[in-house]
Amino acid sequence: MGVKVSIVVTCYDLGAYLVEALESIPRDSALGPVEVVVVDDGSKDPLTRAVVDGLDRQRFKVIVQPNMGLAKARNIGVAHASGQYIIPLDADNRLEHEGVCAAIELLDRNSDVDIVFGDARFFGAREGEWKVADHDFKRLIRKNYIDACACYRRSVWERLGGYDEHMPHMGWEDWDMWLRASVLGMRFKHLGKVFFHYRVREGSMISETNRNAEELTAYIFGKPALRHLATLRTEYMLLREEAHRYMGVRGALRAAWDRLIRR
Repeated sequence: MGVKVSIVVTCYDLGAYLVEALESIPRDSALGPVEVVVVDDGSKDPLTRAVVDGLDRQRFKVIVQPNMGLAKARNIGVAHASGQYIIPLDADNRLEHEGVCAAIELLDRNSDVDIVFGDARFFGAREGEWKVADHDFKRLIRKNYIDACACYRRSVWERLGGYDEHMPHMGWEDWDMWLRASVLGMRFKHLGKVFFHYRVREGSMISETNRNAEELTAYIFGKPALRHLATLRTEYMLLREEAHRYMGVRGALRAAWDRLIRR
């Protein structure tokens, strides 16, 4: 039986969490074999290097490369994967077995669905559930709310040319990819259940990324494929703020979008 799903685990100095992440991945499921590709992106931490060196090469495909950044690491991992479906997993997070099986079943049953994403459960420095909304393009152009840890067809990655390896800062490669997928008309489906566990910790990459939000936003919406959304996004944000003063959050979102569509 061919590989149905490949889990691509990217790691940079996260050896303290890597084993836990890998243990959350089922070796096989009722839906077929599960392939795990681990990409060590030039870790310098001795613990991480020792953990990666000790991984079972019969169970995992292990790629050790010089530090090239998150997007490059993910692209290399997907390029070495053989599954029909791809799930990226950061080395400090964990997968939810039931959610993964549900995503695979959904893609198997619905050939018109390209990307499946779910809710998450926080752990570590914070606990609780992270509920996300269904795919909503107007919400997505305002800000990202769909994590990189989703299940998508390999053809999605191929059509989009993978993750953008030239982002000025790491961390928003997923938002860029989801926007480009949306513009091409790819179909997203929200599971409505927990798909993965998100570790909250000090010193995570996303905290540094958020400090560069303005530069990253300008870069993403300056791309030829997304440039037409830049003005729309700016006007939408302004209209939303204006409407919010009179109508509350939900009314503002609807009114701002409706006014733009009528133009």
